[in-house]
Amino acid sequence: MASGLGKDLIYVILQFLNEEKYRETARMLEKESGVFFNMKHFEELVMGGKWDEAEKYLSGFTKMEDNRHSMKIFFEIRKQKYLEALDRQDKGIAVDFLQTDLKVFAALNEVLYKELAQLVVLNNIRENPQLTNYGDSRTARAIMLVEIKKLIEANPLFSIDKLVFPEMKSKRLHMLINHSLNWQHSLCANPLPNPEMKTILVDHHCRSPNDQYGTQLNLSNQHHGFQPRAEGLTPMFVNGIFQPMPAPVQTPLSSWMAATPSSSSHPVSGAGIVLSGLTNTTVSRGAGDFASTSRARPSMAVDRTMMPGPSHSQNPGLTLNTSDDLPKIVTRTLNVGSFPTSMDFHPIQQTLLLVGTDVGDISLWEVSSREKLASRNFQLRDITSSSMTLKAALIKDPFVSVRRILWSPDGSVFGVAYSKHLVHLYAYFGGNDIRLHLEIDSHTGSVNDIAFCKPNQQLCFISCGADKTIKVWDIATGAQLHKFEGHEAAVHSLCPHSKDNVHFIFSTSVDGKIKAWLYDTAGSRVDYFAPGCSCSTMIYSADGKRLFSCGTSKEGETHLVEWNENEGIVKKTYQGFTKRSLGLVQFDTSKNRYLAVGDDHLVKFWDMENPIPLATTDAEGGLMATPRIRFNKEGSLLAVSANENRIKILATVDGLLLMRTYESLTVSASRGASEIPTKNRDSVNLQDVKGKGIAEGNPTKAWKPTEINAPAQFRSLKLSAHIKTDKISRLIYNNSGNAILALASNAIHLLWRWSHNDSNTSGKATTKVAPQLMQPASGLLMTNDLTDCKQDEAVPCFAVSKNDSYVVSASGGKVSLFNMMTFKTMTSFMPPPPAATSLAFHPQDNNIIAIGLADSTVCIYNVRVDGVKNKLSGHSKRITGLAFSQVLNTLVSSGADAQIIVWDSEKWVKQRGCFLFPPGRKCAVSETNVQFHHDQKQLLVINEAQLSIYDISKLECLRQWIVEESSAPISHATFSCNSQFVYCSFLDGTIRIFAAPNLQLQCQINPSAYLPSGISSSVYPLAVAAHPQDPNQFAIGLVDGNVHILEPPETEGKWGVPPPLEIASTSRTPPPAVAPDQMQTD
Repeated sequence: MASGLGKDLIYVILQFLNEEKYRETARMLEKESGVFFNMKHFEELVMGGKWDEAEKYLSGFTKMEDNRHSMKIFFEIRKQKYLEALDRQDKGIAVDFLQTDLKVFAALNEVLYKELAQLVVLNNIRENPQLTNYGDSRTARAIMLVEIKKLIEANPLFSIDKLVFPEMKSKRLHMLINHSLNWQHSLCANPLPNPEMKTILVDHHCRSPNDQYGTQLNLSNQHHGFQPRAEGLTPMFVNGIFQPMPAPVQTPLSSWMAATPSSSSHPVSGAGIVLSGLTNTTVSRGAGDFASTSRARPSMAVDRTMMPGPSHSQNPGLTLNTSDDLPKIVTRTLNVGSFPTSMDFHPIQQTLLLVGTDVGDISLWEVSSREKLASRNFQLRDITSSSMTLKAALIKDPFVSVRRILWSPDGSVFGVAYSKHLVHLYAYFGGNDIRLHLEIDSHTGSVNDIAFCKPNQQLCFISCGADKTIKVWDIATGAQLHKFEGHEAAVHSLCPHSKDNVHFIFSTSVDGKIKAWLYDTAGSRVDYFAPGCSCSTMIYSADGKRLFSCGTSKEGETHLVEWNENEGIVKKTYQGFTKRSLGLVQFDTSKNRYLAVGDDHLVKFWDMENPIPLATTDAEGGLMATPRIRFNKEGSLLAVSANENRIKILATVDGLLLMRTYESLTVSASRGASEIPTKNRDSVNLQDVKGKGIAEGNPTKAWKPTEINAPAQFRSLKLSAHIKTDKISRLIYNNSGNAILALASNAIHLLWRWSHNDSNTSGKATTKVAPQLMQPASGLLMTNDLTDCKQDEAVPCFAVSKNDSYVVSASGGKVSLFNMMTFKTMTSFMPPPPAATSLAFHPQDNNIIAIGLADSTVCIYNVRVDGVKNKLSGHSKRITGLAFSQVLNTLVSSGADAQIIVWDSEKWVKQRGCFLFPPGRKCAVSETNVQFHHDQKQLLVINEAQLSIYDISKLECLRQWIVEESSAPISHATFSCNSQFVYCSFLDGTIRIFAAPNLQLQCQINPSAYLPSGISSSVYPLAVAAHPQDPNQFAIGLVDGNVHILEPPETEGKWGVPPPLEIASTSRTPPPAVAPDQMQTD
């Protein structure tokens, strides 16, 4: 079978054959190459009763004798063929099938073969007790096909890359040929502006003026045997670089970034190399060229597994619930006081909204409480130092409006662009504390847009204006760093970005021109018109992989498009603009999936993949003709400007939960006036756990964490088990949320599952209904291997597959893979020493398992080939925690050496690392666990002395909570499913619930609330697990072998009251309490 680039080439050829409808040839190539098993084609053969063709196609991928899965597949096909012949009363044909096709299975199961033979004497096969429910042939085939698909998915020979066709852009072969010709043309000695491309059978070159016959001589050696059919074959260069056109060829959007600028260049597009395959550094909506920090939903990628399980769509996007993903619930209305012209949500505390108005006012709002935290009217800091042109403009017309307001990527600074000359930069210190940092007389006339960037690891901001220029400024001093000139009209918008450390800026002007600039003096690299010569805004998706623009022409026509950067052409045009717009429309993106536009008194939504509008909302009426719109970074809130100087806040369900987290009982007028310590100290007495430093007269002093001392104050359920176990070492919910799995220290697994019934209509885990302890009729238990195990040194660990069918587990002996339905051990591997101490499934391929070992290494194990793929070294003591981030393509490991290391999960090399040194502790912490935030970009680090949340891209500590020396150590902790809470257990039996955005204590559950009186004080939770869908439900596993499910009171629906907003704002981004020591990377 092909591998590497050869395999990719077969995929590309298969795509070409399918697009050109050469289906039989495509199926033949699939079978002969063994690269891709076309399940749809196989299903059609089976459902059509084409048994011989089905077996022939199947034989290209597996033979009957390969393994038991393959044998079972062939048996099911031949058995069905035999049963259908009997059902048709074709006894002679059936006997022939029995003696030929089925005879080969007799040696394996003689009893079954005899039972099949006895069916021949029956007048109706349904007389057999096992076939009483046998329906018609089509129904029987469908039932059999379900079983066969499970067998195929479980068969090691059918790896996930054989069952799922890789995603690639349409007409990939055409594009590759275009790129090749583009490169060949760039090497021509005398390149022509519009070369003719008539063949790909020989290399292209432009003939020189003195070589009138060069081209004919080169073409004379071509072969002309292949004649494409007249219909169905797409022209090779239908979207190519070298389309015949009267004007010079337009430069691709990305090709100018491929090489160092040169004073001489070819008149054709670019330098011949494009960046389509390079890693993107994301910029979110003009916020500068930083890596995106927006929260992403858990990936819906196809679950790669060699085991049976539910099938997954090849288009993961179709599985999302759009009604939940789109913010359409009007939840707040803000009365701004004047017409809002620009809005922006804080990138970290995502319920803070900046607003700029048409009278020059700016204001900061906490949308959850509808409170205006701070406001500033427009005024000059020092009119005496202002330019004469600015003074003259203000004397002639003192009216000033805000054209753009924008947070910096870390939320510590925001900029304001005004309609006359000025940019103001404010520093934000939390709460209502905003201070003017810089006032810059930046442009003559209106400043139309601003953006933040970091081209040389130096935070800068960019401005553009009516004077047709673009300028880059030092954010600390206000010094001008760059000035770009070349537009022939006022510059309307900016879109900075970076790819592979190449930093650049897109700019658009009111005459419809689009230009691109590097941070140098060589001028614009791209010069062309937006669709319809519209005044446009350009935005990259949050992951930086897709580029969109939206603009309105002078005639009121709106154009929303996606660009093909590689070819400099419009890739997709979105429909839904039936009326002429009355003004410039605004748009925004969300979740790397949705587009939103304010138009025709509505907010219109599109799925990025579909040009047809997905949904619209009028936000309960009262919207402007072209409302301003702005998503928060998570995409859970949408601010929309409305008539009567109002802003409506639309929310998803996640948005409602987010706002609830930041709500408080009372909101103080002196919000944020006091500094809150950046480290929170543990205390046994909750009376001391308050927002320290708040004045006595402040109403928020009344707030304190909720304390639970009795069972009546919350809901709980103790799970019953008749199986004797030791302490619960590990605990986890399944991904569906309807079962919970525990691993005891004696290597026995306990699985409880909730049923779907009248008492539990959701079928999910709940304290209202007791679950059933699962155990097969055989009495089999899932018990880990203990051979060569040192019980006193064993570290139990496990991980559950995405499809909830399998668990990989170890308790000091071999690593075992169990079927969670049958409890059977599928395989065991990696006997000690060294013993496995931590386990994690790869998020994109369940056949890849990261295994942390007692010898301080991490093995990347491939179940499919039963071998170690890579071995990672960097720790000095045993591995205690592993966590994958699919968003960042990283694996994080933690060790008993108090060290955290970040690994590239594609190349398996170390990226960065740091040490943890808790205050007052001279020795390293013995146990450190890690878990990724819901956004897969922040990391929760847990050890006995502290809770910390890190920005994993920098390994920078964002927030930290320290346990006092006199207090009980932490035993375990975990994020809630939405990462808004941290559930933490302690060795004295206390359970504390922290608000994750600031690690402030929100609720404390004392042991008396969940443990019966008389229980030994040595009983405490050793494991904590959070429900995967309900953020307010969690479970604890105790050292006495019991498991409890805990939920807040039904009347309240949440664990206590979140800390007041001033505590949240001042504790949001503190300096790290323990500065990580950066390690030397290999």
